[in-house]
Amino acid sequence: MSHPDWDHLRVFLAVARAGQILGAANRLGLNHATVGRQITALETSLGTALIERHSTGCTLTPAGERLRSSTEEMEAEFLRVQSDLSGAAESVSGTVRVGAPDGIGNYFLAPALSSLASRHPDLVVELAPLPRTFSLSRREADIAISLDRPAHGKLIVKKLTDYTLSVYATKTYLAARGEPASLDDLAGHVVISGIEELSYSSALRYSEALTRTAGMQFSCASISGQLEAIRSGNGIGIVHDYVANGMPDLVRLLPDVRFRRTYWIISHADTHQSRRIAAVYRFIVDRISATRAIFDADS
Repeated sequence: MSHPDWDHLRVFLAVARAGQILGAANRLGLNHATVGRQITALETSLGTALIERHSTGCTLTPAGERLRSSTEEMEAEFLRVQSDLSGAAESVSGTVRVGAPDGIGNYFLAPALSSLASRHPDLVVELAPLPRTFSLSRREADIAISLDRPAHGKLIVKKLTDYTLSVYATKTYLAARGEPASLDDLAGHVVISGIEELSYSSALRYSEALTRTAGMQFSCASISGQLEAIRSGNGIGIVHDYVANGMPDLVRLLPDVRFRRTYWIISHADTHQSRRIAAVYRFIVDRISATRAIFDADS
């Protein structure tokens, strides 16, 4: 068995994280055949199969899982050393991927994080929708905003903020259909809701409070889709208060109905001190802290 080439390990990590050779090739800027050859070369040098190819992608063999764990530890150590040696503290460069749910991602982080470009011209921030499952250890995200506090893993977890949601409709809708005085009055209204069986977190399951008495219903899996349906004047629905505050066309209804949830910010312990990740992490925490009142309408 010969010593593996670091370039081959880098390609292997990309395949392990993407779950397919084509996806890894696109991420690395290589062609599909080159990635396949490098994986084959790595398997030959180690004398064992690392991935199993399927029609829909690939999975790691037990040996591949062990190699991924070891290689990620090497990568994390390299990033720590690189951070220590990379010059002045104010110099921040590289790519940081932030995973976040629909609401805070689209309506708070997107406008906030884009301003980092002027502060750190060499820093690239990627904002990605938080999927049903994600892995910081596989570097699918460097920082994640989560609705649930993770129970295990080598993670740095911090409560970011509580936030509230309330019932809203447009002035146009209310002028046409009237304003409900209670949940029972929703029998004469259209309710815009989520699709609860597709919700990846129990924190997203609040629509039933409205739908159990709704006369008519339209359901949409995404928060942004629900919001657009409400703002189009097509019904009544639940909206994050911090989002609705910036939309004067929305009117809050049923003041006794309000939901309270929590955002957590998570990073991986091995890379938390990386200069680029720490800069984005601190920026998010500081920006939320400075605007906390807009998130929690009860505060």
